[in-house]
Amino acid sequence: MRPDDWPAVRTIYEQGIATRQATFETAAPPWEAWDAGHLAEPRLVAEDAGEPVGWAALSPVSRRPCYAGVAEESVYVAEQARGRGVGRALLERLCAEAEAVGIWTIQTSIFPENVASLELHGRCGFRVVGTRERIAQLDGVWRDTVLMERRLA
Repeated sequence: MRPDDWPAVRTIYEQGIATRQATFETAAPPWEAWDAGHLAEPRLVAEDAGEPVGWAALSPVSRRPCYAGVAEESVYVAEQARGRGVGRALLERLCAEAEAVGIWTIQTSIFPENVASLELHGRCGFRVVGTRERIAQLDGVWRDTVLMERRLA
């Protein structure tokens, strides 16, 4: 992912936000804020016929040095590309590249209603750690998330 990918990445992110099943965020931030909140690598963009159809990136879970190898992942797939294996390809590649840069644990929080994402993560080696009940509000409604993680080699 390069800065010039941001308009397409933002559009895909906004599609996920609109579902109200992918994130607590209600709007995509400007590039500078998104960039500052994510690790420099790996950052991936999946393309089909030269057009971005998905993206994946990691965020640090803590600023404490002892957690430097623990990251939270984000994987988003464009509406028109869902169900075609794009998410799995991105997540598998993200895990491989994360390990190469020293990440040892990847975690994610998924709304329990987002069955497709829960199943994807399970197929990619993530395990359920637990359910975080009423962890935050989205549109004024308390929501649960399922915390999943994958330990890398």
